[in-house]
Amino acid sequence: MQELEERTEQCPYCGEMIDILIDTSVPQQNYIEDCQVCCQPITMDVTVGYDGEVSIFLLNENE
Repeated sequence: MQELEERTEQCPYCGEMIDILIDTSVPQQNYIEDCQVCCQPITMDVTVGYDGEVSIFLLNENE
């Protein structure tokens, strides 16, 4: 099983597509990462299901 998965998601601030590297060995994650384009802090809420399906929600700090 591959433990790292790359995803492309939309920044909630600037709307640009950004690449996110997810450690799929951790089932529940919540952390802050800066946008690669506009440098704004994005809250990353990541869940990895038992079947390996990754769900990711990106939130800006102003919400």
